[in-house]
Amino acid sequence: MGKRASAPNPSPEHGNAASTAIPLLPSGRLLSSPPTQRPLVKAMARQHSSATWPLLQRRWLLAIVIMLSVTTIIAFFSRSGIDPCDRTVYQLPQKISHVSPPPIPPGVVVQVAPNPLSFMKSKRVLLVSHELSLSGGPLLLMELAFLLRGVGTEVYWMTIQKPAEEDDVIYSLEQKMADRGVQVVSSKGQGAVDTALKSNLVVLNTAVAGKWLDAVLKENVPQVLPKVLWWIHEMRGHYFKLDFVKHLPLVAGAMIDSHVTAEYWKNRTCERLGIKMPETYVVHLGNSKELMEVAEDTVAKRVLREHIRESLGVRNEDLLFAIINSVSRGKGQDLFLHAFYESLQHIQEKKLQLPPIHAIVVGSDISAQTKFETELRNFVTSKKIQDRVHFVNKTLSVAPYLAAIDVLVQNSQARGECFGRITIEAMAFQLPVLGTAAGGTTEIVVNGTTGLLHRVGKEGVTPLANNIVKLATHVERRLTLGKRGYERVKDMFLEHHMAHRISNVLKEVLAKSKYGSLSSAL
Repeated sequence: MGKRASAPNPSPEHGNAASTAIPLLPSGRLLSSPPTQRPLVKAMARQHSSATWPLLQRRWLLAIVIMLSVTTIIAFFSRSGIDPCDRTVYQLPQKISHVSPPPIPPGVVVQVAPNPLSFMKSKRVLLVSHELSLSGGPLLLMELAFLLRGVGTEVYWMTIQKPAEEDDVIYSLEQKMADRGVQVVSSKGQGAVDTALKSNLVVLNTAVAGKWLDAVLKENVPQVLPKVLWWIHEMRGHYFKLDFVKHLPLVAGAMIDSHVTAEYWKNRTCERLGIKMPETYVVHLGNSKELMEVAEDTVAKRVLREHIRESLGVRNEDLLFAIINSVSRGKGQDLFLHAFYESLQHIQEKKLQLPPIHAIVVGSDISAQTKFETELRNFVTSKKIQDRVHFVNKTLSVAPYLAAIDVLVQNSQARGECFGRITIEAMAFQLPVLGTAAGGTTEIVVNGTTGLLHRVGKEGVTPLANNIVKLATHVERRLTLGKRGYERVKDMFLEHHMAHRISNVLKEVLAKSKYGSLSSAL
């Protein structure tokens, strides 16, 4: 699981990367962007018609686009909070005016599809997260909270683990939820018990959240279990502990992000713990509307691409292969860099005439001084490829980097990702994906159609290197894979697809919870 993130700041150690700012309040907290500002992006984009547009105005657009895409954050952050030294504040150019949509002609009836979650109106739902950070699990739960609030659900949020001192990330995310009408309450005491008992549905987020049941609810656990939906994202073996999941067989249902992960949990709980999974629902995730707006805005993408490439010190014609995850051995950045170096050797040996290729590692944290991070940087130095490898600090928004790169590398090792949200986000930007043939990636990437898969472990280094060379040398194939990936996203991985899938689960769980509550009362 990822930890907290700091503001984006491409590390200067390699590739002459310059700092990239993120909108912050003077206190260092995140500056949110209300929906009413979104038309400004379109208005500003139309003004960007030539290369002579002043640099200052281009950066206003960048700031707004980044603010709009903050809600599309994916799970790849770790350890530290927002950099308290960054105090940049962006203001909007006064001459930019709002753009109104064209009027609807008289007599024309606009058909609006009913919201699949509308049946949740006036229901009371409690969401319990093991932590509140910029990692995948909490952010997904926040998305669910906002989807439910959008149909009038009464939503309560509890965070189990919170630091004693004030945390800028937690403050910002709690404020964001409060602004959307989510009631953030304490996860301890009688108030927490009362909220759980009065709720129609309780969503436990991640396996770790299971310890909250006994620690807080105590003798009330049997009354709450029949209305619990357990949302599981983990794929690692150390989460299979009875302390975490002993109540799992008794809840109304489990919701898991991929079929391969659901099968893994079914087998592992039976073999290792001797318990049976409850009714299990597989729900593939979807891209937010905000991310799709940026991904489908050609001018906004061009501005982002220019800015990020300028900050990294790379040219427009250079080819960028990026891995966007928290830096850890399980995410496979080391094997990616080995494959990248091997691809450089191959290009040199074959004397291929190609634009320079670069490797971008987004999710770095040199301040943590981890052994693994040091290994990565030492490898780059030892191979003398500092000008081709760029480390980018943990970032609050992936959209600018997806707009700037040419290929995403999803190199998670062992069992792979439970799902891998960054994969569908990259596909939305019409990027081909070079991924490991493991975990949820195999349910997203169609090998040879939307990307190319390779084996996990050291055995996958040479195949990945070969795939890097393939996409570097075959421009048409690279573009075709990206276009087909985008089509697959539009068919399967949008927000409304996810909302439909979740609505089907919630209907069944609510029906079971009513039956379970009646049984408990009898």
